[in-house]
Amino acid sequence: MRKPEPVQVIKQRRDAALEKLISGVPYIQFLGIQFDRRGDELTAVLPFDDKLIGNPMLPAIHGGVTAAFLETTALIELAWGMMWQEIESGSAPDFQLGDAPIRLPKTIDFTVDYLRSGLPRDAYARATINRSGRRYASVHVEGWQDNRSRLFAQATGHFLMPSRNG
Repeated sequence: MRKPEPVQVIKQRRDAALEKLISGVPYIQFLGIQFDRRGDELTAVLPFDDKLIGNPMLPAIHGGVTAAFLETTALIELAWGMMWQEIESGSAPDFQLGDAPIRLPKTIDFTVDYLRSGLPRDAYARATINRSGRRYASVHVEGWQDNRSRLFAQATGHFLMPSRNG
């Protein structure tokens, strides 16, 4: 019987895997998107920056930034779900995900509902995978700012999943 790993080792492996996943997408760094991980649950955080403003008269976060934030949240959630079993197996103590880039799902379509203006402040998003098969996935994403029950945008996307054998 295998001895249980210390919780700190598990947390470090999960954090390293998430960092490797998000560091492979330059646009995530450009927008400044971060991910708060609690166990297997991810919350995307878009820290406010003046460069995100689309209409300085309102001021409001640009709709393209909002859409990109929600789509990124969906893609990272799908990739995180694909990686989870491998991360948790602990078969490699220093889990690295290899040197090859992580293959993200490809967007088939993505529909955004803009419910209200994104205010000049931090935004948050969480994705729910409605269906995920070997080839296709459907995801719903909700974005909010100050109050989780008061969404400023939501989206639904369909994605082509990468093949697992390269």
